[in-house]
Amino acid sequence: MTKTATTSVDIHPLIAKRWSPRSFDAQASITDQEVLALLEAARWAPSSNNTQPWRFAVVRREDELFGTVTEALVGFNKSWAPRASAFIVVGVESVDAEGRERKWSDYDTGIASALLTTQAQELDLHVHQMGGFNPDSLHATLGFNERTKLITVIAVGRIGSTDQLSEELRQRETAPRQRLELSELVVHGLPGSIKNHS
Repeated sequence: MTKTATTSVDIHPLIAKRWSPRSFDAQASITDQEVLALLEAARWAPSSNNTQPWRFAVVRREDELFGTVTEALVGFNKSWAPRASAFIVVGVESVDAEGRERKWSDYDTGIASALLTTQAQELDLHVHQMGGFNPDSLHATLGFNERTKLITVIAVGRIGSTDQLSEELRQRETAPRQRLELSELVVHGLPGSIKNHS
């Protein structure tokens, strides 16, 4: 199943073909090399003053902590996410070891997660990033330090049949992808447009 984006100009296929499925193949596994490639892609993301504030915990389906991460999910994430091959729990060290604020740490960690996502697409893997989870139940269990704020759980795997989803989720899964128009997102400098300022 593919859901290639309709774009105003050609963009890289890895970006155009990226989407966030819920219909993962529960029989598919992820290899050590694939996990390393995802983490390496994230490692080389840019960050303010090269602080690299992102932290990751990888929990594969065969890991005994997979059920712990599943239990930390909330809402209907629990119904589909356990079919993923792995969870990557993403944290951000928003202060340094001396307690100084890292002002751009959330932004930097978002870039690292985006590069991880793009690398997954290159490996014919898909990811679905979830904000619906209870971070308190995962923090110490997965080995994050007290300065790390958990911000998302990324489900990673290969596409499976939509038949395994509820009717509501199946409709979401097969619906066309939608985005706001560039004219709604770009406040100044959109090519071919004129922005009047009072």
